[in-house]
Amino acid sequence: VQLQASGGGLGQAGTSLSLSCVAFGFTLDYHAFGWFRQAPGKEREWVSCINMSGDVTSYSDSVEGRFTVVRDNYKSAVYLLMKDLRPEDTATYVCATAPAPVCLWSQRSYNYWGQGTQVTVSS
Repeated sequence: VQLQASGGGLGQAGTSLSLSCVAFGFTLDYHAFGWFRQAPGKEREWVSCINMSGDVTSYSDSVEGRFTVVRDNYKSAVYLLMKDLRPEDTATYVCATAPAPVCLWSQRSYNYWGQGTQVTVSS
């Protein structure tokens, strides 16, 4: 079982970036997905989640209205679409999956984690 995240990079404030998370070794159908991020010197924080069927999503207050999470179970992939980026969005973004049908906020609920992809936003 492996989660591979990609799509990070360098962007200026106000621009957009998209992250991808592809699962290898298992099907996504019965798993919820979450995106987390960790900025230098800070603890890892929950960013967003999407339920098993993809029709329920949730976002942290800091990204609400700017980030969108979608999933494509046929491609075993989950995407985080980030717009209107801000310097405070700079962090390593990590995807994770939980063996549950519903959107989850607690890191302890997630049992498989990707390796992370760096997003850097300049002002």
